[in-house]
Amino acid sequence: MSYYMYILKNEQKDRFYIGSTNNLRRRLKEHLQGKTRTTKVLKTDKLVYFEEYNVEAEARNREKKLKSYKSKKYIKWLINNKSTAQ
Repeated sequence: MSYYMYILKNEQKDRFYIGSTNNLRRRLKEHLQGKTRTTKVLKTDKLVYFEEYNVEAEARNREKKLKSYKSKKYIKWLINNKSTAQ
């Protein structure tokens, strides 16, 4: 089974949401339909980045690490350098 760490973005407000899941397609659909409390408020409108893991703990640890950064600079760098970041 695969696990994912993903980043959603609200383009208009330049805001990010970072999460993890074992079903990226389903989770993205939930976010875009406003079925999750946090992204319902943030109004994220697109998936901008994701990483795939074989172990759930690794995806969750990556999510926590990215959420701990105080600046958006690294997140923006990660998104802009998708092919070399993984």
